[in-house]
Amino acid sequence: MTLQARECGVREIARQLGRSPSTISRELRRRARFGRGGPRGPRGYRASAAQADAEKKARRPKSAKLATVLALRKEVKSRLERNHSPEQIAARLRDDFPDDTEMWVSHETIYQSLYVQSRGGLSRELTRHLRTGRSLRKPRRRADERRGRIAGIVSISERPPEIADRAVIGHWEGDLIIGSTVSKSAIGTLVERKTGFTMLLHLPDGHTALAVQEAMVAKMADLPRILRQTLTWDQGKEMANHAQIAAALDLDIYFAHPHSPWERGSNENTNGLLRQYFPKGTDLSVHGEGILDHVAAELNNRPRKRHAFQTPAEMLDKLLSNPSNPPGVATTA
Repeated sequence: MTLQARECGVREIARQLGRSPSTISRELRRRARFGRGGPRGPRGYRASAAQADAEKKARRPKSAKLATVLALRKEVKSRLERNHSPEQIAARLRDDFPDDTEMWVSHETIYQSLYVQSRGGLSRELTRHLRTGRSLRKPRRRADERRGRIAGIVSISERPPEIADRAVIGHWEGDLIIGSTVSKSAIGTLVERKTGFTMLLHLPDGHTALAVQEAMVAKMADLPRILRQTLTWDQGKEMANHAQIAAALDLDIYFAHPHSPWERGSNENTNGLLRQYFPKGTDLSVHGEGILDHVAAELNNRPRKRHAFQTPAEMLDKLLSNPSNPPGVATTA
């Protein structure tokens, strides 16, 4: 207040107080007191009023905005019932009520009001309108906490570009399909990119790094060398032994970026087909190796539109019998 009374500029005040000029500017605008009856100009910055206001806003616990502003609560409730997401609601409220900050609320405040009932305001029954439909909030974790970090991985961005167009055989994509949380079971899936030929890994003892390593090496070791070029997997911790797998099979292994399933499109599509046989939430450990081989054979003998309705098995046989003269069929995803 003293510096402003001396007619010091914002930058000079900021320099003397050791603060950013933008901080000083915002504080002066926020704390200016205007006269009644219209824009008669600011009365000036009042330090005592500003301090009292800051102390009031800092008091805890604070009343939740959605619990105290009835009009805002009714508006948010109405939009939730129309299946708008909290983020969409928060953004549109600012557009629809540009001059009424009482009608503004953050999406996080909406979530807290839904999931933390002590915050008051919104009924938990409204959570059924959220896309997840969860009545309890699931904690968010970083990708590395969720899947585990793997040392020495080679990113898919370093994979040779000619692999992307499916011009040659021998390049695979892999992943796990997971069973029920109780059984903690899984099946490993391997798909050859050019033909769509599928192999399934039997994991009766869980999907640890060692179990996946042993199953993969056993399944792929007898493949012709031309069919063991590269493998692309996601960054799941089940591939922690990727170096041992690469050495045993003499193939290069690449890892897709986190949350990028489209980088393994052939595998993702195949996993979707496999859910016809292995529904989500079921115990996958009950399926023996013979059943997995039977399911893989069914997929490999299913005609595919992208192969002019030839089967993956037929495509693979033709390519292996004459790899220098591949059949002239479309090979796009």
